[in-house]
Amino acid sequence: MGTVSETGFGWLTPVLSYLMACVGGALGLRATVRAVHANSSRSRRNWLVSAAVAIGTGIWTMHFVAMLGFTVAGTEIRYDVLLTLASLLVAIVVVGLGVLLVTRGQGRPLSLAAGGLATGVGVAAMHYLGMGAVHMDGSVSYAPWEVGGSVAIATVAATAALWASLTVRNPLTSLAASLVMGIAVSAMHYTGMAAVQVHVVPGAPPPSGATAMDFIFPLTVGLGSYLFLTAAYVGLSDTGRRPVRPEAAEPAPVPVRAAADGSGRR
Repeated sequence: MGTVSETGFGWLTPVLSYLMACVGGALGLRATVRAVHANSSRSRRNWLVSAAVAIGTGIWTMHFVAMLGFTVAGTEIRYDVLLTLASLLVAIVVVGLGVLLVTRGQGRPLSLAAGGLATGVGVAAMHYLGMGAVHMDGSVSYAPWEVGGSVAIATVAATAALWASLTVRNPLTSLAASLVMGIAVSAMHYTGMAAVQVHVVPGAPPPSGATAMDFIFPLTVGLGSYLFLTAAYVGLSDTGRRPVRPEAAEPAPVPVRAAADGSGRR
C-alpha cells in the first residue's frame, strides 16, 4: 500500500485552499441573499446563477488547490482533464439546486434543510468525481466510515452557512458565514482524503493525463478574472431588497374641500 500525503507543499496548500473556499462562499452567499430579496424573476435568476457559480467554483478550486499537495509514494499522479472539468460542472449545478431550494422557500426550515442537503451532496459529488479523475500506478479504495463522515460534515456545515447568510445582515456575521462554508468544504475534503487507500502496482507503465501544474496557469488567470468580475458585480449592484409595499406605506393626507357658501363660490 502506498504512503499517502496531503501536505506535499507543507501548510501552503491547506491554507490557500481554505481561503479559496471562503472567497467563493462569501460571494455566493451574498448573491444568495440578493436572490431572496430580488424584485423580479429575472433578477432572482441572475443572482441564483451568480451564487451557484461562485460557490461551485470556490468548492472546486479548494479541492484542486488542496490536491496540489496530494502525493503517493511510488507513483506519479496525473489527471483526466475532462473528468476534472466535469467535477466543476457538477459542483455548480448541484449547488445551484441547493441555493434554488433555499431561496424558493424564503429560508424556511424545510427548504433550508433541503438546500443544505443538496449543497452538501454537491460538495461530496464534486470531490469524489474529482478523485475519479486521478490516474496513478495503482488502485484507489475508500474506507466507508470516513466517506459517510465527509458527506455528513459537508451537509451540516453547508446548512449552517446558508442559514447564517439568510438570517444575519451584519457584515461581520456574513463574513463568519463564509468562513463556515470554507470549513464545510475543507473538512469534507480532508475527511474524504483520510478515507483514501492506494495500492501501488510496482513496474506499471506511467499514468496518462495532465499534471497538476498544467492546470496552474489557466486556473490562476481564469479564477482571478472571475473573482474580480463577480466581486465588482456584487459590490456595485443595488441591495436587491424589495420596495415597501403600497399598503405598508403611510397613507397620504386627504385634502379637505372648503364648504361652498350661499353664492356658490368655494
